[in-house]
Amino acid sequence: MSLTIALPKGRIAEEVLNIFKKIFNEDFEFENRKLILRKAGFTFLNVRNWDVAAYVENQAADIGVVGFDVLEELESDVLELMDLGLGKCRVSVAGIKGDESYKDKTEIKVASKLQNIAKKYFSKKGIPASVIKLNGSIELAPLVGLSDVIVDIVETGSTLKENGLEEKEVIMSSSARLIANKNSFIEKKEEIIDILEKVKAVYGA
Repeated sequence: MSLTIALPKGRIAEEVLNIFKKIFNEDFEFENRKLILRKAGFTFLNVRNWDVAAYVENQAADIGVVGFDVLEELESDVLELMDLGLGKCRVSVAGIKGDESYKDKTEIKVASKLQNIAKKYFSKKGIPASVIKLNGSIELAPLVGLSDVIVDIVETGSTLKENGLEEKEVIMSSSARLIANKNSFIEKKEEIIDILEKVKAVYGA
């Protein structure tokens, strides 16, 4: 029985394929712009990071690799098998350097791609927040008065600094997780556990 594995495009996919290379002692690589790679009884799908969970949740893929922040934002109904520790980052509240005025407001405006995470965070703190959905260049929002703060993914913080912003509060840490479809885990349990053990063995090596 073969497994279908959804991988996010870019660096994480390469790192995961490298793990498979170590496990099977073969080269695993998506050719040119191909989106499907079949090798060693596996079918790998090359999809956008934000779409991995949808492929796994709807059983178009049995297992997948996706950032924890994406799982939290999409509230995906999948099984989390392992923290791969790849693509480490933080989800943080950021704003204009030295400006703490947002803390005194009765309601704040937040710009973010991560609407659910932002809403949940401020709701837990008991702060009414209107969240404006943006898909890119989020750092711009507080600079032009669109929002008081932003909620965004931070790796090094250099993009924030370059734009006169700073991290104010860390909401959560994130890294790539190995996830499985719940039905696949029942139907292909042996295969999934087998690959999970092999991945763990490579990590231990």
